[in-house]
Amino acid sequence: MAEANRTNKKAGGRKKKTSARRSLSTHKKRKRELPGWLYYICAAIISSLFIATAYYFFFRPYFYRFRPCYGERHYGICMPLGHSIYGIDISRHQGDINWGKLKDGNPDEEPLQFIYMKATEGSDYIDKNFDINFKQAKAHGFIRGAYHYFSRHSSGSQQAELFIKTVKLEKGDLPPVVDVEERPGDKRRFIQELKIFLSKIESHYGVKPIIYSYKKYKERYLSDTYFDKYPIWIAHYYVTKLDENIEWLMWQCSDRGNLSGIDEHVDINIFNGNIEQFNSILIK
Repeated sequence: MAEANRTNKKAGGRKKKTSARRSLSTHKKRKRELPGWLYYICAAIISSLFIATAYYFFFRPYFYRFRPCYGERHYGICMPLGHSIYGIDISRHQGDINWGKLKDGNPDEEPLQFIYMKATEGSDYIDKNFDINFKQAKAHGFIRGAYHYFSRHSSGSQQAELFIKTVKLEKGDLPPVVDVEERPGDKRRFIQELKIFLSKIESHYGVKPIIYSYKKYKERYLSDTYFDKYPIWIAHYYVTKLDENIEWLMWQCSDRGNLSGIDEHVDINIFNGNIEQFNSILIK
């Protein structure tokens, strides 16, 4: 060992690197290096994933604003062509509404014909703004309606009882609506409870309730032919028209509407028909 050390020293007392050590260092260096083309491919994949993620979660809800508008622009959004009866739906999330400003609206926009408001959720929740919203809507000449958010955590019977106790519909009001968008834990039980809810609501008010849901949810969970007898209010955004195979009564076409008297964004809805057809669905 001592002889080897003396042999490998340079002048000045410094050691030479052995060939074995040079070989090991070179091997490690080569192992760390990747071909240039592979770096470019990895960078492109990572960039594409980042852009796609950013677009989907942050830009997609707003990107439609930059598309050409082939319809009429009302309430801050581009409205689909071929419709003339518009409404909104509200809840406590819209805060306190200035009903006078909402009624006066913008003279350059189509007037609102109807307003749905959240009344209840599950078996024990009442929207804190429902009572004032329901009264003010009628006082300001809007055709009004109430909806219930259906929960998988309580029975259909209990939820129907809460809605019936809370909502007193009158002649000229819109039919009750059940908002169904919560993913069920037990699909069979969830559907059964929903059927019970619908049956009790229809029996009490004497009119078929409307089912609100979005397109994919309806296809996945509400494909039972039992639900075909109920009118559908479909939520589907960022498109200019709905699929022709969807039979819909109302269409929630945007969640980004802006109206005088409401500080927050609001859902914009379209009725599928003319004024005579609209009047025909009102409670007699």
